[in-house]
Amino acid sequence: MTLSPLAPAQFPDLPVIEGVRFAAGAAGVKYKNRDDVTLIELSAGTAIAGVFTRSATRSAPVLDCQAKLGGDSSGRAAILVNSGNANAFTGAAGEKSVQALCASVSEATQIDEARVFTASTGVIGERLPDDRISSKMQDLASALDENGIAASARAIMTTDTFAKGASAEVVIDGKTVRIAGIAKGSGMIAPDMATMLVYIFTDAKISQPALQALLGALTDQTFNCITVDSDTSTSDSLLCAATGASGVDVSESAGFTQALHGVMLNLAHQVVRDGEGATKFVEIRVSGAASDTDARMVGLAIANSPLVKTAIAGEDPNWGRIVMAVGKSGATADRDRLTIRFGDILVAENGWVSERYTEEDGAAYMKKQDLTISVDLGIGGGLGTVWTCDLTHGYISINADYRS
Repeated sequence: MTLSPLAPAQFPDLPVIEGVRFAAGAAGVKYKNRDDVTLIELSAGTAIAGVFTRSATRSAPVLDCQAKLGGDSSGRAAILVNSGNANAFTGAAGEKSVQALCASVSEATQIDEARVFTASTGVIGERLPDDRISSKMQDLASALDENGIAASARAIMTTDTFAKGASAEVVIDGKTVRIAGIAKGSGMIAPDMATMLVYIFTDAKISQPALQALLGALTDQTFNCITVDSDTSTSDSLLCAATGASGVDVSESAGFTQALHGVMLNLAHQVVRDGEGATKFVEIRVSGAASDTDARMVGLAIANSPLVKTAIAGEDPNWGRIVMAVGKSGATADRDRLTIRFGDILVAENGWVSERYTEEDGAAYMKKQDLTISVDLGIGGGLGTVWTCDLTHGYISINADYRS
């Protein structure tokens, strides 16, 4: 698959997180000649928080993970992820596959099945060949390595064109706390948490309830503010594991919160930059709304509009489509108070095109890879930011033959 033009130069060097080990392997679930399964081991006492898709047709792995969160954290834990098959809409067979894989992990690692979290991503509606994964379990367990996070990031990819990773370090009370995360996501991306798979690890010390509350709050500011194609997946999962190995309690640390937010936003942006067929990264800033909720509604209406997204793909400064999207959003709006900017270019104000705006300026701006569209509704103090990408022929090509 052709590398996204918005891809970073390389996969980042992620710090080792004490208490976490990784292994990746090829089980042949769908893809040939590439790793498609990863096993992650977490040390005893690791607190695990999670946020998942709210889809009414969510997969068996998602339901199983949701049921296990908040349980006894005294023992070791494991995360098992496969790509190529979502194990979604597979009925009782899907539940049996989850049970079989959890049992297989437990047998290979001696980790309690209640502390085994699985995820599957890929084609929906096809039975998961869990026996292929189970046959590799002992090899995976034997290969666990604290330096294996990059291989795990590659193994969970589907239509992604690059592996996604981000990290941060923060000094608290004179001690360093480390965070490292990986993600996969390219299509079927819309903000309903998380429309992707994301795994974040830290050596911070924090209780499971506190970590859960923090993760939920930061998700609404990051992963729930991105959209590629307005579609919400059946399988999306975000897990954050805190091993406590640093001994630093971060429950009341603003510095840790800021660092975790940075890692999550970085990964969220990478998902958008790898949007299927994407050639433009777009930040949509909305201000002056009646409320933050209204600002978000406007931002998503713009970001999800096929007309807006195709205009961006064609480098067409068709600001009338922005006006259209604001009007259909359902948010309170007044045509005669509306202001629109492309970057620093004032396009429209007071419900009419700016006297200083020229089509040439707009067209020149649209040629950039990273774009900012700002809309001020002129009504109140509500603010919101959403990130998206353009919609190109490449998206159609990828999805028209995804199953075949």
